[in-house]
Amino acid sequence: MNIFVNPPCGEWSELCRRAEQDISEIEERVKTIVDEVACGGDKAIKSLAKEIDGVELVSLKVSEDEFKEAAEKVSPDVKAAIEVARKNISAFHTAQLPREVRVVTQPGVVCIQRPVAIKRVGLYIPGGTAPLFSTVLMLALPAKIAGCEEVVLCTPTNKQGKVAAEVLYAAQQCGIGSVYKVGGAQAVAAMAYGTESVPKVDKIFGPGNRYVTFAKQLVSGRNTAIDMPAGPSEVMVMADENANVKYVAADLLSQAEHGRDSQAIVVCNSEVFAQAVRIEVERQAAQLSRGEYIAESLNNSRAVVFAELDDMIAFANEYAAEHLIISMQDAWSVVDKISAAGSIFVGNYSPESAGDYASGTNHTLPTSGWAHSCSGVNVDSFMRKMTIQELSKEGLQSLASTIVTMADAEGLEAHAAAVKVRMEN
Repeated sequence: MNIFVNPPCGEWSELCRRAEQDISEIEERVKTIVDEVACGGDKAIKSLAKEIDGVELVSLKVSEDEFKEAAEKVSPDVKAAIEVARKNISAFHTAQLPREVRVVTQPGVVCIQRPVAIKRVGLYIPGGTAPLFSTVLMLALPAKIAGCEEVVLCTPTNKQGKVAAEVLYAAQQCGIGSVYKVGGAQAVAAMAYGTESVPKVDKIFGPGNRYVTFAKQLVSGRNTAIDMPAGPSEVMVMADENANVKYVAADLLSQAEHGRDSQAIVVCNSEVFAQAVRIEVERQAAQLSRGEYIAESLNNSRAVVFAELDDMIAFANEYAAEHLIISMQDAWSVVDKISAAGSIFVGNYSPESAGDYASGTNHTLPTSGWAHSCSGVNVDSFMRKMTIQELSKEGLQSLASTIVTMADAEGLEAHAAAVKVRMEN
């Protein structure tokens, strides 16, 4: 982990760079997979599962017996943990439900904005190096709370064609019965276009590897919405003398273990502290099992030291971290000056792990600087806003001259005529 002391503003953009994902080598492969599934349906999915993963799939949909078998395999401790997380996530997301807006803009003119749930949504849950059953809760619960009529979940299997028991149990606890054994770019294609087994959806959610990410971008340019642009996971910790070196190092490592291209950054006001963090990171990393991932991730990580608090805040806002931990004196005054972050964790006892699992906030967040313009997944992500208006005859009369004048100025005669014809009677 390199340390940078009081870097000038001209160097900030370079220090804010993420590990770049080169997708050039997979673009054609992903396009081929998507087209094969779009044209070949279930048969193409089964063929790709055998070719890519060496898995023989008989049926794509998870059966009731498989749900029951999974529930028996999950330990009581994990079941209890899922229930605590489910309750907290449900409580926080239920509070987000939007209300209908109804305004009389002038006499006889009523305008309404009505929140409406997206009818069919698809959730992608990665298998990879660690089946993320927590992501089931983060996506399925707000979908259900929003009122989506159909929720489809796709996730890869192991070599025996089995879905992780915890993923199935979590899905069941969220009221999701439609789970399909499809992973990778083929899962995205299946949900985007529909197959004999997998229903077509209106919007796709969920993280994934480069293949999944590019497939989502590909279908979003054609016919299906997606949740947000996605990149490698990242965390920034802002720390001062109030912070605990061990806590900071642990937070950096908790993100570094996600993958080789994850990024962890500490922004602090002391080079001595930065050195201490680097030493502690090395000490703790040696005790962790995912050392290979962590070692590569730390190559993308750094410590940045600023003498002035304003520079620390400005740098944090330029970086726009997916996860921002603020372990500083009077942390809330710093929070109030942060304008770009996916999710903020305040104080020494708010590790990013809390938001990843059970505090109640959502862990599906914008990466790669997208926090400047995108929100993390929330109930609104599963809804759209529809406007409605009603004008009485008197209301239209009062607006007629305004509408006609503007339509004429734009050269749109038919727009003006649609008002004039009503005023003739």
